[in-house]
Amino acid sequence: MLRPLIEAMLRAIGKNAKIRVCTNPRLGGIHQALRWDRIEEIIDRYRGMVDLFLLCVDRDGDPNRRQALDNIEQNAANMLPPNKQFLAEHAWQEIEVWVLAGHKLPAKWVWQTIRADIHPKELYFLPFAEQRNLWNEPGEGRKTLAQEAAGQYSRIRQLCPEVAALEARISV
Repeated sequence: MLRPLIEAMLRAIGKNAKIRVCTNPRLGGIHQALRWDRIEEIIDRYRGMVDLFLLCVDRDGDPNRRQALDNIEQNAANMLPPNKQFLAEHAWQEIEVWVLAGHKLPAKWVWQTIRADIHPKELYFLPFAEQRNLWNEPGEGRKTLAQEAAGQYSRIRQLCPEVAALEARISV
């Protein structure tokens, strides 16, 4: 789901990059993604091949999530050479919200309500995928909806401040 959005972000800032999603080792959920030893393993394995590492996770209503990501970024900065970078960002509240931002949503839906909801995936994303008849696709429509949303990246950047902030950090 993130790949087309990150590709659109990099195009928007004029960066031509090869994007690889880390599958080895595969992080088994948010708890592994926030463990420094797992991130360190990935950096050790790929630091010779990767200039920019991105970790994007759901906030899931956790007020401490940003601090956890800042700690991981600091640890990564301490082990990476100056020409390499590790950035972490959390979606408010879930990455599915970034995808929804790139779509024309039902008129009765209020964007601020979607962003504020602690479970927008269940209350908005999955019903939207079902309305679009994508529910039965692998990933419950995530791939198709993310690819479509990437075509409206400027809208995502406008509606999701954390996306704009991540873009600005990558641009530096």
